[in-house]
Amino acid sequence: MKKRYYLFICLIALFILGFVLHNPNKEKTSALPEKPAITDKYDPVDEIKPLLSPFDSIVEQNFESSGTVGAAVVITYKGKIALIKCYGVRKEGSADSVDAHTIFRLASVSKSVTGVLASIMDDEGIIKLDDKVVDYLPDFQLKNPEYTKELRVKNLLSQTSGVIPHAYDLMVEDKKPLDEIIPYLKEADVTDAPGKIYTYQNVVYSVYEPIVEAKMHKNFQEIISEKVFQPFGMNDASISFQAFKKNANKAYPHSCVNKRQYRTIPLNDRYYNTAPAAGVNASISDLGNLLAGLSGHHPDIFPPHANQTVFTPQIHTPLKRIYFRSWGNDITDKSYAIGWRIVNYRGHKVAYHGGYVKGYKAEIALCNDEDIGIAILTNSPNNQTSHCIPTFLNMFFDYNTYIAEEANNKEDLTKG
Repeated sequence: MKKRYYLFICLIALFILGFVLHNPNKEKTSALPEKPAITDKYDPVDEIKPLLSPFDSIVEQNFESSGTVGAAVVITYKGKIALIKCYGVRKEGSADSVDAHTIFRLASVSKSVTGVLASIMDDEGIIKLDDKVVDYLPDFQLKNPEYTKELRVKNLLSQTSGVIPHAYDLMVEDKKPLDEIIPYLKEADVTDAPGKIYTYQNVVYSVYEPIVEAKMHKNFQEIISEKVFQPFGMNDASISFQAFKKNANKAYPHSCVNKRQYRTIPLNDRYYNTAPAAGVNASISDLGNLLAGLSGHHPDIFPPHANQTVFTPQIHTPLKRIYFRSWGNDITDKSYAIGWRIVNYRGHKVAYHGGYVKGYKAEIALCNDEDIGIAILTNSPNNQTSHCIPTFLNMFFDYNTYIAEEANNKEDLTKG
């Protein structure tokens, strides 16, 4: 085992050396201003610096080999942004580089952002997750009247409503307004009582929007901006197609026409009608600030109770292995919390969510126990981008194990 970690650390050293020798004048793309070195002050990011350049090198090579048009990655550690790196361009054939404030569509990663909102509203006592849906929406109905009475807010956000999976997603794709889709839920088959089984939803998840609006007497965009975007420093974020379209610094969607070649496709407004589930637009800077705020180091932004609420598993999810195929065979358990998937990966609890809408892919992961977070955004999804998060987590976990073993060896030598 020890030999494995010596090889690992040697590999890191070689990556760093190769990076320096082959890229002596390469500029780094970062949203963070350069700060003078402070040698007498502890910076927790220094603990993982040996990983950052090798990881950046791996990602850049992978993106180049796959023909990725544009992408951005952020890593946070102990409540601080450790790395922001942007790659490629916003639109194929243009010279407009992706930067830290380029907005992408988050698709289903929007559920995680909404989950944060819901946990804050619960913590503040505004809308408790145990509250019944009908207490806010008296006319709301499921096919089973008893289940209608039992349905709670947390069932919407933990995918445990019992309604058949993906109910009325075709209406969503046809851009029917949410308030016109919700009444159809009384016709959808219900497979079990609320809280009993996992059934993934977009429409049911987004019922949270009219609940919040009924309680707060404001529109959902105002509320999520007030409770999440502004406090977390998500200054580029929005939840409407109009806001996305008007933003000059947006990434355009692309589709693969053949290996390593992509073409720009038109912007589309599908799934904005289910804003809590799939309508958030954000930059990599936004996701970095979100991850840093969720780390537990900023209780003034995200209180401990809210943190515990959003990441507590609510239901086991029997997802097919293909969903996490890029993670290998080391996931031993999968659950759904409040807008986040919770996986046991190599013995570590990792909160994760992925999102895809035509031409965009977003992924976000946070391991609170290890104080590490990572997110990736791209406008040209491919297999290489999906390997970024597990690649970094593997490097981080292996490095931590190596450091721990070295510390134990030194302690043993001291005792001897």
